[in-house]
Parts: sequence; structure tokens; C-alpha cells
Amino acid sequence: MSAALPPLSRPQEPVDPPELLQLGTEPDVDEPCLRADAARNRARLLEAAARLVAEHGAAGLTMEAVAAAASVGKGTVFRRFGDRTGLLTALLDHSERKFQAALLAGPAPLGPGAPPVERLRAFGCAMLRRCVEEMELQLAAEPSPDRRYTIPPRRFLRGHVALLLRQALPDADGELLAHTLMAYLDPALIHHLTAQCGMPLERLEAGWQDLVSRVTRTDPPG
Repeated sequence: MSAALPPLSRPQEPVDPPELLQLGTEPDVDEPCLRADAARNRARLLEAAARLVAEHGAAGLTMEAVAAAASVGKGTVFRRFGDRTGLLTALLDHSERKFQAALLAGPAPLGPGAPPVERLRAFGCAMLRRCVEEMELQLAAEPSPDRRYTIPPRRFLRGHVALLLRQALPDADGELLAHTLMAYLDPALIHHLTAQCGMPLERLEAGWQDLVSRVTRTDPPG
């Protein structure tokens, strides 16, 4: 097993439990204040976008196509979602909220109630499965390099991993280790390994289990 990590040069700030962070362009707290027609327009636009992705794939999704499918002006789509990335991000919103809720209040081991290492193992496998299932949308909604690590969903997930690492390895630099582990779950890497290298999902899940065992210095699951 690898040697212990060197001591940190300065005390780490405490890691607070992650709060539920929303992915969409408009937080839930504001939605009751939206005019009823605006809320209906947003729902109609997302329904049209979902149909286009189902029929033509994410590559064929454009603001113009969504406007035509929803029978609204192109400006309405831009005002609601900002740009194509914002629209794709909104499509992932429902899935993201469900996943966040499962981490915070769902059944163990993904949710609370299991030891931190067991939760970390479950988290990575759930992330891998979700990414494979939503690969096209995940890649299409990938933020620009200057926003990749700062958008709320990424911060939430990284904070969750950092919290579990702090619980399992109090003396380690949980923040940096969280970045390292999250890199294994990057959608672009998962796409490369599964679609371009032909690796089965089971191999990626086994690799995650091995990585967690090495990082946390624990035995792999039986």
C-alpha cells in the first residue's frame, strides 16, 4: 500500500456539507414568482428541445430549431436560456436535481447512512452509469474551460467528494484529492474510454473501486 501523504503546510478550512445547488438557468426559489405564461413557455421550450434531441441527437439541437418546434420566436429561446449551452444545461436540470437529492437524502450507500468510503464507491459508480446514459447531453452541455470547475453542479459534486474524503482521511488534502477523483468521472474521458476505446462500463466501475481503495488505503469490496 502506498506511503502516507505528507502533512499539509497549513490547516485546511472545514468542509461544510454540500448544499443543494441547482443546475438550471433559473433557481427553483424564483420559479413561483414567474408569470404563469412564462413558466408554460419554458416548459414548452424544454419539451420541444427534448423531442429534437430524441429524434436528431444533441448535435442537431439549435436555438432556431427549438423555436420552430415550439412555435415561438428565436428571441424567446435566447432570452430564456441565453445560448445553446444554457438550453442543454436546462435539459440536464431534472436529472441533476434528482441526483443531488439522492446524495443528500436518498437511501444508502449513495445517500446518508453508510460509511464514507462506501458512499464514495457508490457515488462514482452512479456517476459513471449516469454519464453513459446521458452521454450526448453531457458532452454537448460541457462548459467552456474557464467555467468547467466553477459551475454550481460541479462545485456541488466536488464538495460532496471532498466531504467524504475528509471523513475518511482527516489528515489528507481532501480538496485536492476530490479534484483528482472527479477527473476520473469527467464526461469527455468516459466518452473516450467507452465509445473510442471500447471499454465496458463494468471495467470503468472496477477501475473506480480500485482507485478509491488506493486513495483511501482500504481493501476493495468483497
